[in-house]
Amino acid sequence: MSDRRIVSPVMDDIKAHMKRGKIVSADEAVRVIRNGDTIALDGVVGGGAPEELILALEKRFTESGEPRGLTLVYASGIGDGKEKGVNRIAKEGLLKRVVAGHWGLTPKMQKLAVGGNIEAYNLPQGILSHMFRDIASHKPRTISSVGIGTFVDPRLGGGKINGVTKEDLVEVVSFDGKEYLAYRTMPIQVAFLRGTTADMDGNITMEREAMTLEVLPIAMAARNSGGIVVVQVERIADRGALNPRNVKIPGVLVDCVVVARPENHWQTYSTPYNPAFSCEFKIPTASVEPLEMDDRKIIARRAAFELRPNMVVNLGIGMPEGVATVANEEGIFDFLTLTAEAGSVGGIPAGGLDFGAATNMDCLLDMHHQFDFYDGGGLDLACLGLAQMDRHGNVNVSRFGPRLAGCGGFINISQNAKKMVFVGTFTAGGTKVTVDDGKLKIVKEGGVKKFVSDVEQVTFSGNTARLNNLDVVFITERCVFTLTGEGVELTEIAPGVDLEKDILAYMDFKPVVKTPKKMDERIFRLPPMDLKTDLLSKPMSERMTYDPAANIFFVNFEGLHVRTMEDIEEIRTQAEAILAPLGRKVDAIVNYDNFSILPELVDAYADAVRTIVSSFYANVTRYTTSAFLRVKLGDGLEARGFAPHVYESREEARKRLKRQE
Repeated sequence: MSDRRIVSPVMDDIKAHMKRGKIVSADEAVRVIRNGDTIALDGVVGGGAPEELILALEKRFTESGEPRGLTLVYASGIGDGKEKGVNRIAKEGLLKRVVAGHWGLTPKMQKLAVGGNIEAYNLPQGILSHMFRDIASHKPRTISSVGIGTFVDPRLGGGKINGVTKEDLVEVVSFDGKEYLAYRTMPIQVAFLRGTTADMDGNITMEREAMTLEVLPIAMAARNSGGIVVVQVERIADRGALNPRNVKIPGVLVDCVVVARPENHWQTYSTPYNPAFSCEFKIPTASVEPLEMDDRKIIARRAAFELRPNMVVNLGIGMPEGVATVANEEGIFDFLTLTAEAGSVGGIPAGGLDFGAATNMDCLLDMHHQFDFYDGGGLDLACLGLAQMDRHGNVNVSRFGPRLAGCGGFINISQNAKKMVFVGTFTAGGTKVTVDDGKLKIVKEGGVKKFVSDVEQVTFSGNTARLNNLDVVFITERCVFTLTGEGVELTEIAPGVDLEKDILAYMDFKPVVKTPKKMDERIFRLPPMDLKTDLLSKPMSERMTYDPAANIFFVNFEGLHVRTMEDIEEIRTQAEAILAPLGRKVDAIVNYDNFSILPELVDAYADAVRTIVSSFYANVTRYTTSAFLRVKLGDGLEARGFAPHVYESREEARKRLKRQE
């Protein structure tokens, strides 16, 4: 491939006018773009969006009719739902093809795609985020299980949006008897990126940005494709002035630097600058306004019952955002770690046009690293929107007739979280409800059914979820469903709601109905639900059960926090109360998932365990998904002469117990 940084006469012309290192005007920078180029953009909604460069490209095309036939590639959606972002360059002639992760905030680009005026693809956000790394290292494909069974699976459309889009970018491959999707990579001729500060040599820092996204892999992808890297910044520093540890894009990768006008370098499309978004300070969580008692709060409250202490959680945009507010109202926020796909770990993810940003973060990761964590199963729970669901347990959030929202990070997240919670109103188009004395009253029914026989597009595959034994819950304001081997089962009904009149009458399929229970009445009352007590104070008597037929003692320490010596004594006392009267030793299985203990209590706890084991256990196995806890508990047990191994799953623990018998 040709090296654009060497052979481009436009670049030679620009360099001839460079009196200040690599700094050029936006108009000069976009002159490097040739007809037919592939341009990679970065940004989530407005965070990290190179608005100055996008405006300059729009201006050049409007004035000269060039460049033409471009391909745009971007992982997330870059737009405000109106004019900003890639809406500015949604023009026939300028574009030939768009490969994007999200389309919901780009109505002008949607119109071109749905109307068949451009070739258009919708691929998972995490796949495109990883693809930039693969392009940089000249890998021919990005291979992943993400997308199997959804509309990006080539057997279900391959992510193509319209009939003029012919080329296959996705294929099915197999390794070790398992299917994967192989996404075709492509060279990048131009990268449009954004940072905060550049020095004269093009080194870029991002200290005032709300997120760091994929700036480095995109820059590497363009550089290693022989392309041009253009970076928009808000200020210039002298050579040698930047701390090397703060440099996110080294100057060796950067060809042009453009100083943006302040109005084109807002932190997000909603916020000019919030120092809390760039981690300069933390805001008090008491300043977060509580939700009004409406359908959104009812749904968020019920979803909050799925939370457990120490969970790592992702909350989607829209309805799921309310779960964070409810968690804060209930005083359980500090027991969770919320994350967003743009890279935040901990803190409070922002919503609306600030989506992708967060306040009070513990850490900010690059987006491709966040998707590494997500794809590998790092999320304990994800809560995403429920726009449309069918009899197979499939969910659609990506396309509804001519309205093209796109999948964003939905497919990556929903296929790989340990537990999936989908939330949304039962019907759409004007649903109104109130609460009265712990009961739900439906004031107005929505005009659009959301529970249909077959969804318009499969963004989440119920069949794939069943094959992967994924725990899936669907929550609405009036009922709750779970995904089972028999199908979609109705498991809970809100007090005051009639099964036939208010639920089944508005479904195009009949779910499995056995013995649904009532949703907790506290959800439908105005005072706080005291959820903190439920989550943190499960009685010890409910954590220990004995199966006489199998002679197995089950101990469920999931979510238990051991903070005092009294907690340890309660464990020992309860175990003795159950086991001492039996007069024989038992086999035991102990669940340590999301268990935590203060470091100074580990020795005392291990001593108590030794007493219980020696007195009452014939065999015992333990399990937890926490590698740190497996090591700490294992060390403590080994020091006291007991088998130190703590397993990773209940299945492994059971198998080991059988081998010990």
